[in-house]
Amino acid sequence: MKYTTLPNTNIKVSKICLGSMTWGNQNTEAEGHAQLDYAFEQGINFIDTAELYPVPASVETQGRTSKIIGTWLKKTGNRGKVVLASKIAGTGDYTAHIRTTGFSKAAIDEAINAELKRLQTDYIDLYQLHWPERDTNRFGVRDFKYNKDEVWKDNFNTILHALQENIKTGKIRHIGVSNESSWGTMRYLEESKKHGLPRMCTIQNAYSLINRVFEGDLAEVSIRENIGLLAYSPMAFGVLSGKYIKGTAAENARLKLFPRFARYSSEQATEATKLYLKIAETNQMTLAQMALAFVTQQPFVTSNIIGATNLEQLKENIASIDITLSDAILDQINAVHAVIPNPAP
Repeated sequence: MKYTTLPNTNIKVSKICLGSMTWGNQNTEAEGHAQLDYAFEQGINFIDTAELYPVPASVETQGRTSKIIGTWLKKTGNRGKVVLASKIAGTGDYTAHIRTTGFSKAAIDEAINAELKRLQTDYIDLYQLHWPERDTNRFGVRDFKYNKDEVWKDNFNTILHALQENIKTGKIRHIGVSNESSWGTMRYLEESKKHGLPRMCTIQNAYSLINRVFEGDLAEVSIRENIGLLAYSPMAFGVLSGKYIKGTAAENARLKLFPRFARYSSEQATEATKLYLKIAETNQMTLAQMALAFVTQQPFVTSNIIGATNLEQLKENIASIDITLSDAILDQINAVHAVIPNPAP
């Protein structure tokens, strides 16, 4: 395994982070524990979850993923050996079953306390805002469109103060954003600098061969402001394994179970994936290995969040840490990107 540190901290994390959003829905507790055991044995010390998980979100399943992690921590006694990241859900119809009060101090306190209980721990190493409260383009929406009827008011300072209180009490150690824009990221950094408030150290956004939107503005923000990307969906819901193109996807594959998750399945995304598959096979790699290696070696990536529904997938994904793509292969990838850029934003 390879390691780095969360920016502006002394916390060492594996370059591959174990994502968990299928545990409690597609995966049982026993399967979640088996994934945790294997990942830990391979040197992964970084685990990402959220109060929302598993996905798809529902009243019945909300919080199950973190509970599975909690029982594993209690069983193994590994809490001091792993770095835990979690998130508070943003507002919207999708999360109304959790709360409707946004990122108020009361909501943040409630969310952290409930998550600590589920995880069976006294502290969370990295606590993230799952997505912004304000209207902005995210989750596959390509362009920003201003809503003149928006009622949101700038609350970056208030949020940072609420998070600061939880840092002072030791319930969380560091903070980050997720599904955030360049403007939102810089506003948090501005408030931190101006008022001596805690600083966002990471940003968790989608990033993959078919979604390189992060490179537009956020990559420069990431490097120049030292706020590391935690890349999620590097496999684009399994699309970048090539299994849907080849027709080898199992019946319990994510997009067969939940076809509404079509963010990475457009005609253009499928065409780009076919071209990337050809590059991988020409260079004696699986598409999954190439897709993950591409993400991991980007200079703005702190950790690459992988997810799997079985141990064979997990083994292949983790093994990608040993692959470094040559300049020649990167040139081939970039040639496809130049023709079909960001088909799945």
